[in-house]
Amino acid sequence: MPHHTSLIAILCVGFVLAFVLGMAAQRLRLSPLVGYLVAGIVAGPFTPGFVGDQSLAPQLAEIGVILLMFGVGLHFSLKDLMAVRYIAIPGAIVQTAVATGLGWGLSALLGWPTLHGIIFGFSLATASTVVLLRAMEERRLLESRRGRIAVGWLIVEDLACVLALVLMPVAASVANSGDAVTFGTILAKVLATLVQVALFVTVMLVFGRRVIPWLLERTAGTGSRELFTLAVLSIALGVAFGSAELFGVSLALGAFFAGMLLNESELSHKAAQDSLPMRDAFAVLFFVSVGMLFDPHILVEQPLLVLATASIIIFGKSAAAYVIVRAFGHPNSTALTISASLAQIGEFAFIIAGLGVTLGIMPKAAQDLVLAGALISIMLNPLLFGVLDRWQARQDAREQEQQSRDAAAILAEDAAAHHVPDSITDHTIVVGYGRVGSQLAALLQARGVPVVVVEDDADSVAHAREAGFPAVRGNIAAERVMHEAAPGRAKLVVFAIAQALEAGEAIARLKALNPAITVLARAHSDAEVRHLLERGADGALLAERELAYSLAEMVMSTPPYRPARAAG
Repeated sequence: MPHHTSLIAILCVGFVLAFVLGMAAQRLRLSPLVGYLVAGIVAGPFTPGFVGDQSLAPQLAEIGVILLMFGVGLHFSLKDLMAVRYIAIPGAIVQTAVATGLGWGLSALLGWPTLHGIIFGFSLATASTVVLLRAMEERRLLESRRGRIAVGWLIVEDLACVLALVLMPVAASVANSGDAVTFGTILAKVLATLVQVALFVTVMLVFGRRVIPWLLERTAGTGSRELFTLAVLSIALGVAFGSAELFGVSLALGAFFAGMLLNESELSHKAAQDSLPMRDAFAVLFFVSVGMLFDPHILVEQPLLVLATASIIIFGKSAAAYVIVRAFGHPNSTALTISASLAQIGEFAFIIAGLGVTLGIMPKAAQDLVLAGALISIMLNPLLFGVLDRWQARQDAREQEQQSRDAAAILAEDAAAHHVPDSITDHTIVVGYGRVGSQLAALLQARGVPVVVVEDDADSVAHAREAGFPAVRGNIAAERVMHEAAPGRAKLVVFAIAQALEAGEAIARLKALNPAITVLARAHSDAEVRHLLERGADGALLAERELAYSLAEMVMSTPPYRPARAAG
């Protein structure tokens, strides 16, 4: 293969393998992350066949890290954290310390230096946001007390990782300096780093808070989607690069702060939507590049070490989380849900381990153990939740029989977040509460039509409820979400979302549940109209065509096209 095509090759092969193996993982009811990591293993130097350029993979991974951290900052919610701060903050800190200690203990048995063991242990302490949110969404738990605690816990872990990304270069410079290490030396380096970070944070809060939203608003005012998307990516990448060059802080920290400040803008929702495809694409490349670094021979050569690492992730972290949640007086179901949610590691573990190897404060063998533990824990996580679901079903039945007050409070809380009152009948289900869906719901409400909103974005759900609409959070294609919207009692469903393929699958299921229900949807092409009608829609509105009709009517009703009245 010519050298000048190595970038093209790694992009093409990486995306194709990630898609094929991600689909395979999805069919096996595993997280697609497993497929992406296996794709990297296939394209890596430790397996036969195609081998991607090892010098390009880390750079592509770095872009993935920047966009991942930008996304974390963009969705960072101090409000969510404060709502559960009394359990999430101390719980996450103690659980992280326990997992780090267990990892350090394993490294001590292997004879690794203390700093190497601490970095190794810390990389085992942080759960994957992608895996946790998916598990919570499937079980309709995100807006329950259990879900809020889990998300708040995850926010604290993410912040701990951001802090680690700042301090790891300091630790590396001290460890690799070759000079005698004293408390004063360490303190001086830490203070110097914190001063750099403080300068960066000050600049971002004083200038960035004003400049970034202003820049987005001016760009949005041009009406160009391309320029707006380019502005979002420029902010993410530009702030990350500028923070590293000017203040010496990590690219990841700069991207995180860029996302956090962008979150304060009224256009943050659109910014998140427009940057999502690019973030997803490079996130996939990040996981593929991580897989390329993994040597699968460790599974055969060091099975006991792999088993010990996986046990720390699946059992050690979970046990610590369970004890902490129970110690704070929360019920058994909450403690088990939090434990199962955290019994895996993902993207931050890869970032910490990769940086540790790059800085020379973590051995390559430790990174292989982290990757092996991640693969095993992510694959087993759905099985853990399956066991928990069966246990919870038995508990619910037993508690209903016993009429336990504690169980009734938990069940009432979980149900209140999603339940559509039985008094609502003959209603219209509006899928999507964006610009179109919100206006449609308001117009129907003004005409006395009962409306139930289905939306998967938390902020949009909150706005719908503030406007007085019963709202169910989640994807309408999910069976539980669909049933919670009470389609059996509804007369009409209107898909206000622009995703015709997703709407088509949901329409077929809705028609199977209630053949008499009328379904309307929106489309952006004739092919999408045909797809929606074939799946059972009673009407499909081509937005551009209807806009053209409306504009034509307005033109024909104004001079000089308006017909003149006959004289006399």
